[in-house]
Amino acid sequence: MLSLLITPSSTSSRKARKWLVDHDIPFNERNMARHPLNGDEIKELLSLTENGCWDLVSRQSETFKRLNVGIEKLHLSQFIELLVAHPQILKRPILVDHEKLQIGFNEDEIRSFLPRKLRKDEFKTLLAKTC
Repeated sequence: MLSLLITPSSTSSRKARKWLVDHDIPFNERNMARHPLNGDEIKELLSLTENGCWDLVSRQSETFKRLNVGIEKLHLSQFIELLVAHPQILKRPILVDHEKLQIGFNEDEIRSFLPRKLRKDEFKTLLAKTC
């Protein structure tokens, strides 16, 4: 099942939720402000990233700037502890389904969460329009 990890104040989180609802994709929603991720959940997300720690961290976050931490110098366990202690430095929304991970809202990339058959049908429709 697809999980949508959000903070309600995030415009991108609201866009991701709307997109999933509009496309009838079932998902579990979790407010990370009320129910922060634990260390094991962060490890799972890290295992799906392409660029490791930097994929998860919002460098523009006020908290991140205030902490002034050199993430590249942290051991993995220290990094995980940092995210558990300061979940507001996580990028959002986070969409994850145990195989795929998308961080932030990108309308092109979120399409990967559509069922394959639906993606094929939409592609055929698009091709028909171009001919």
